[in-house]
Amino acid sequence: MKDDCIFCKLANGVIPTNSIYEDDDFKVIMDANPVSKGHALILPKEHYADIYDVDEAVAEKMYPLAKKLAKKMKEVLNCDGVNVLQNTGEAAGQSVFHIHMHVIPRYKDAKNNEKLLGFVAAGLSEDEIKEIAEALR
Repeated sequence: MKDDCIFCKLANGVIPTNSIYEDDDFKVIMDANPVSKGHALILPKEHYADIYDVDEAVAEKMYPLAKKLAKKMKEVLNCDGVNVLQNTGEAAGQSVFHIHMHVIPRYKDAKNNEKLLGFVAAGLSEDEIKEIAEALR
């Protein structure tokens, strides 16, 4: 646990939360500023800044936990879909530098659906996409 990390404090019970799940590695809490009804955060108890830093064993456990949570959200909240999101770096929207995963229930008629994630197509040509793909192989 990192002493100056708010998410370490939330994940390890130093600060009270609306917790919905806990095991040896993770605590799942309701987001304090939810973008939809049921928006939750998966927080590792150990401190890792981001996806570049996270231990492989911890990373391998996050997505199955997100799946379990998404299924529970579908059952209990009757949501129409779910976004599973992990931001790394300020440019990607990371504001707390302790890796975490958002699980966001989505509803067909929600007022904020268009603005929820804010993704806009980059307008790359097919040639640019091919060039990037080759560089990443």
